[in-house]
Amino acid sequence: MAHILSAVQGSQVDVVPVRRALVSVSDKAGIVDFCAFLSSKGVELLSTGGTAKALRGAGLTVIDVSDYTGADECLDGRVKTLHPKVHGGLLAVRGNEIHEKQMEEQGMKPIDMTILNLYPFEATVQKGAGFEQCIENIDIGGPSMLRSTAKNHAFTAIVTSPSQYGKIQEEIESKGGTTLGLRKQLAAQAFALSAAYDSAISSWFAGQLATDAPVTARVYKPEFPLKYGCNPHQKPAQILSRLGSDLPFEVKNGVPGYINLLDAANAWQLVLELKQATGLAAAASFKHVSPAGAAVAVPLNDTECQAYEVTQETKDTLTPAALAYLRARNADPMCSFGDFCAISDEVDEATAKYLKKEVSDGIIASSYTPEALEILKSKKGGKFIILEATPGYHAGEIEYREVYGMTFSQKRNDVVITKDHMKEVVTANATVDDSAVRDLIVASIAIKYSQSNSVGFAKDGMMVGVGAGQQSRVDCVKLAGRKVRTWYLRQHPKVLALPFKEGVKRQDRVNARVRYIEGDFTAEEKARWELQFSEVPMPLTDEEKDEFMKSSTGISISSDAFFPFRDSIDHASKLGVTYVAQPGGSVQDKQVTEACDEYGMAMCFTGTRLFHH
Repeated sequence: MAHILSAVQGSQVDVVPVRRALVSVSDKAGIVDFCAFLSSKGVELLSTGGTAKALRGAGLTVIDVSDYTGADECLDGRVKTLHPKVHGGLLAVRGNEIHEKQMEEQGMKPIDMTILNLYPFEATVQKGAGFEQCIENIDIGGPSMLRSTAKNHAFTAIVTSPSQYGKIQEEIESKGGTTLGLRKQLAAQAFALSAAYDSAISSWFAGQLATDAPVTARVYKPEFPLKYGCNPHQKPAQILSRLGSDLPFEVKNGVPGYINLLDAANAWQLVLELKQATGLAAAASFKHVSPAGAAVAVPLNDTECQAYEVTQETKDTLTPAALAYLRARNADPMCSFGDFCAISDEVDEATAKYLKKEVSDGIIASSYTPEALEILKSKKGGKFIILEATPGYHAGEIEYREVYGMTFSQKRNDVVITKDHMKEVVTANATVDDSAVRDLIVASIAIKYSQSNSVGFAKDGMMVGVGAGQQSRVDCVKLAGRKVRTWYLRQHPKVLALPFKEGVKRQDRVNARVRYIEGDFTAEEKARWELQFSEVPMPLTDEEKDEFMKSSTGISISSDAFFPFRDSIDHASKLGVTYVAQPGGSVQDKQVTEACDEYGMAMCFTGTRLFHH
């Protein structure tokens, strides 16, 4: 068993004045101003290389570390600060007679603060540098000083980021030095940085050997607390970022919750990929981490305008972003009630005005015009959640998830479905026009971010039915198919002509139309439903519904995995499906293809499974 060291005793102090600081940074942002402040407080500055040059260039007095130690830098700069006078000055316990005597004997001086960054190893790797150059960018002296300073945080402060300068400066100004509480925080951040740095090196090195890393360290930085997790009893809860990486968004308004952020993360990826694949403004309406709707900006026809309650005045003012969200919201307006939405493009005033009248929890978008931001900030009594996506955010190639004490890792599903995935048409009907390709792409990307098993139906650039989270694929088709049927029947003349009383709210009208189409009222429910109309509507009969559904055509369906049997195709045929996309690869592919041929459908094999859990 390893020998466990006892604690070394010394003085116990809270505020430690900073009399000497060692400065060696690669990121020089703010360093001159910070060191000028320290110098104005009488702090002696020790430094090396380029940092010393920058500080002298600003007129600051600096002592080279080599002059302090009496040992020149050597070995191409590999040895600069690895010296007893440096680490003794950092590690000496103040108030310990033995330490103080040994420091005096060896000419060591106490160093109260270390300001450093580590060599940019990860950036070197990302630039595609060769093995030898990556090795040269493994910092040795920096982590050594970092750990020495952090270990002795009872007396020394370790500063590892320009973001810390302001807080430290305030504390020195107000209290005359650094407090123990601040030094502990700085030490914790420093050890986390050291762990992440070593993990990156370890993982990269193992990759060079074509073996798995023996240990993977993931270091997270707490960003903000959450009220609770999935449920109110799941406390505490918080959002963390990967150390050294920003969050994928900035909170512009409101207080997002756990499920809000899960919705936002999935919805944002969905609309980004739709935009990338189609070149059109895209939007998504999410509930419980699956899309209730998703769409791209395709113009509305007159019947759709009537079904979606879009006046000619509104239609004339619709921008691409507003049009995309209007379509996404109207795929399944009952399920979109209280949604979290995502829009690929800048949110303008027209989009904000449309969104303001819908019941929604929040939005994530690329940006907002000042007018749109003010409109949305006033929604929900000022509590509407507004997130602005981080430009150029990179989530990393590998993603991790903890479940019941186990950590899963996998390559992110970063495949983007494009028209190239629709080239392999395996049916006798090989005609898949551009609008059909677009709809198959919309459906495929939407189900990529739906809980599996999932299938999705699309028409005119919008999802018209999503069936998610079912164990049986044909049940997914039936679930989504019911939504398709409801969506299409909302355009039936009898539905469009429902005589609502003045003052019936928009969402109540939406719900009433759906219940009229479904028709399975209880006696009590029907009595309440009838109160919304100036005259009681005649029922929409099953025969009328079936007859109207015969006019449905040109609908696309996509499945996140292969169809194992023809039953899904048989059911889809009842809904006006003309185009099919699926990965293929089932032993029943021939049977499924024959079913498509019987109904005159065109089917593409994408070759890409899209399970999402």
